Amino acid sequence: MLENALVVAGGYLIGSIPFGVVVVRVFRHEDIRKQGSGNIGASNVWRSYGRGLGVPVALLDVAKGFVPALVGVKLGGEWVGVLAGAAAMLGHARPVWLGFSKGGKMVATGGGVAFALAPVAAALCLVVFLATLLLFRFASLASLVTAVALPLLCVVLDEPAATVIFTTAACVAVFVLHRQNIRRLLHGTEPRFARRRGSTPA
Repeated sequence: MLENALVVAGGYLIGSIPFGVVVVRVFRHEDIRKQGSGNIGASNVWRSYGRGLGVPVALLDVAKGFVPALVGVKLGGEWVGVLAGAAAMLGHARPVWLGFSKGGKMVATGGGVAFALAPVAAALCLVVFLATLLLFRFASLASLVTAVALPLLCVVLDEPAATVIFTTAACVAVFVLHRQNIRRLLHGTEPRFARRRGSTPA
């Protein structure tokens, strides 16, 4: 039990690492929270600084979800993996290293958790995300569509109940965190995804 608790706590601490803040500060000596939408996630980094920084931040955000979830599954089983992954996502959304201030929207980190728990479903969702992004050019819409697709694919692929419950809860959380994006999508004011520097919402 103690080992499992440590894995979950470690998931939160790892998830709290604000890679968007760290990478931008190291390579550009700027604060991503003062650029674009102010969000610390990979989408805002990509939009503000291009793929040269956006891709590394995205991969690091995926990794900080993948590693705790995978360690949890290996050491304690599916539920420990789910809890460790959920803790990592919570850390990304409310990072302790930034004083529990607003973090990212958990999409990349949640994707990393999904790859650890249900790799086939996650791989299919990556295709869904990229296809939606390329077709409509809205990163938020791609995130929302993928969030819905993940639990459905987990059910179709007969993944364990713990994974289905987790992916369903994660889907709800993604929608809650994207509620402003949803409003802008409905009103036609959501900015399309583009590799440029500016001050657009995300």
